[in-house]
Amino acid sequence: QVHLVESGGGLVQAGDSLTLSCAASGGIFDSYTMGWFRQAPGKEREFVARLSWTGSNSVYPDSVKGRFTVSRDNAKNAIYLQMNSLKPDDTAVYYCAAKYRISPDFTSWGQGTQVTVSS
Repeated sequence: QVHLVESGGGLVQAGDSLTLSCAASGGIFDSYTMGWFRQAPGKEREFVARLSWTGSNSVYPDSVKGRFTVSRDNAKNAIYLQMNSLKPDDTAVYYCAAKYRISPDFTSWGQGTQVTVSS
Protein backbone atom coordinates (compact mmCIF):
# COMPACT_ATOMS: atom_id res chain seq x y z
CA GLN A 1 0.00 0.00 0.00
CA VAL A 2 1.38 3.38 -0.94
CA HIS A 3 0.61 6.59 0.92
CA LEU A 4 -0.45 9.53 -1.25
CA VAL A 5 -0.66 13.24 -0.49
CA GLU A 6 -2.03 15.75 -2.99
CA SER A 7 -1.25 19.45 -3.12
CA GLY A 8 -1.61 22.43 -5.41
CA GLY A 9 -5.33 23.00 -5.40
CA GLY A 10 -6.84 26.45 -5.13
CA LEU A 11 -9.19 29.07 -6.51
CA VAL A 12 -8.60 30.16 -10.09
CA GLN A 13 -10.53 31.89 -12.85
CA ALA A 14 -11.88 30.26 -15.97
CA GLY A 15 -9.14 29.95 -18.56
CA ASP A 16 -6.36 29.78 -15.99
CA SER A 17 -3.92 26.94 -15.47
CA LEU A 18 -3.11 24.97 -12.36
CA THR A 19 -0.76 22.10 -11.56
CA LEU A 20 -1.58 19.49 -8.95
CA SER A 21 1.08 17.36 -7.32
CA CYS A 22 0.87 14.02 -5.60
CA ALA A 23 3.68 12.75 -3.39
CA ALA A 24 3.92 9.01 -2.81
CA SER A 25 5.62 7.07 -0.05
CA GLY A 26 5.72 3.55 1.33
CA GLY A 27 5.85 1.59 -1.90
CA ILE A 28 7.91 0.90 -4.97
CA PHE A 29 6.63 3.92 -6.85
CA ASP A 30 7.83 2.93 -10.29
CA SER A 31 5.73 -0.24 -10.09
CA TYR A 32 2.47 1.66 -9.72
CA THR A 33 0.07 2.88 -12.32
CA MET A 34 -1.10 6.28 -11.12
CA GLY A 35 -4.38 8.04 -11.64
CA TRP A 36 -6.24 11.25 -10.99
CA PHE A 37 -9.93 11.37 -10.19
CA ARG A 38 -12.29 14.15 -9.17
CA GLN A 39 -15.59 14.49 -7.40
CA ALA A 40 -17.85 17.50 -7.53
CA PRO A 41 -20.57 18.12 -4.92
CA GLY A 42 -23.55 15.89 -5.55
CA LYS A 43 -21.80 13.99 -8.33
CA GLU A 44 -20.08 10.63 -8.61
CA ARG A 45 -16.34 10.33 -8.69
CA GLU A 46 -15.01 10.85 -12.20
CA PHE A 47 -11.86 9.49 -13.82
CA VAL A 48 -9.55 12.29 -15.00
CA ALA A 49 -6.24 10.72 -16.04
CA ARG A 50 -4.16 7.60 -15.83
CA LEU A 51 -0.44 7.08 -16.36
CA SER A 52 1.28 3.71 -16.59
CA TRP A 53 4.11 2.74 -14.27
CA THR A 54 6.53 3.18 -17.14
CA GLY A 55 5.22 6.65 -17.89
CA SER A 56 4.74 5.73 -21.52
CA ASN A 57 0.96 5.32 -21.65
CA SER A 58 -1.57 7.91 -20.59
CA VAL A 59 -5.35 7.91 -20.83
CA TYR A 60 -7.84 10.77 -20.50
CA PRO A 61 -11.60 11.08 -20.80
CA ASP A 62 -12.96 13.37 -23.49
CA SER A 63 -13.92 15.95 -20.87
CA VAL A 64 -10.27 16.85 -20.20
CA LYS A 65 -8.42 15.53 -23.24
CA GLY A 66 -6.25 18.23 -24.76
CA ARG A 67 -6.43 20.39 -21.63
CA PHE A 68 -4.99 18.16 -18.90
CA THR A 69 -1.62 16.39 -18.89
CA VAL A 70 -0.47 13.81 -16.38
CA SER A 71 3.22 13.20 -15.77
CA ARG A 72 5.42 11.49 -13.25
CA ASP A 73 8.87 11.84 -11.79
CA ASN A 74 9.89 8.45 -10.43
CA ALA A 75 13.05 9.89 -8.91
CA LYS A 76 10.87 12.12 -6.74
CA ASN A 77 8.06 9.58 -6.20
CA ALA A 78 5.60 12.11 -7.53
CA ILE A 79 2.98 12.60 -10.19
CA TYR A 80 1.53 15.81 -11.51
CA LEU A 81 -1.60 16.97 -13.25
CA GLN A 82 -1.15 20.03 -15.43
CA MET A 83 -4.55 21.59 -16.03
CA ASN A 84 -4.96 24.25 -18.69
CA SER A 85 -7.96 26.21 -19.94
CA LEU A 86 -9.84 25.47 -16.77
CA LYS A 87 -13.61 25.69 -16.78
CA PRO A 88 -16.13 26.09 -13.95
CA ASP A 89 -17.17 22.48 -14.63
CA ASP A 90 -13.68 21.41 -13.54
CA THR A 91 -14.49 22.48 -9.99
CA ALA A 92 -14.13 19.45 -7.74
CA VAL A 93 -11.99 17.72 -5.16
CA TYR A 94 -9.16 16.04 -7.03
CA TYR A 95 -7.76 12.74 -5.81
CA CYS A 96 -4.56 10.94 -6.61
CA ALA A 97 -4.72 7.14 -6.73
CA ALA A 98 -2.37 4.21 -7.24
CA LYS A 99 -2.62 0.59 -8.28
CA TYR A 100 0.03 -2.02 -8.85
CA ARG A 101 0.84 -2.20 -12.56
CA ILE A 102 -2.19 -3.68 -14.38
CA SER A 103 -4.25 -4.48 -11.30
CA PRO A 104 -7.95 -3.87 -12.00
CA ASP A 105 -8.64 -1.44 -9.17
CA PHE A 106 -6.95 1.56 -7.64
CA THR A 107 -6.22 0.57 -4.06
CA SER A 108 -4.45 3.60 -2.60
CA TRP A 109 -6.03 7.04 -2.44
CA GLY A 110 -4.98 10.46 -1.26
CA GLN A 111 -7.09 12.79 0.84
CA GLY A 112 -7.87 15.10 -2.05
CA THR A 113 -7.24 18.73 -2.92
CA GLN A 114 -9.93 21.27 -3.77
CA VAL A 115 -9.92 23.00 -7.15
CA THR A 116 -12.42 25.80 -7.65
CA VAL A 117 -12.78 27.53 -11.00
CA SER A 118 -14.75 30.76 -11.01
CA SER A 119 -16.49 32.08 -14.10
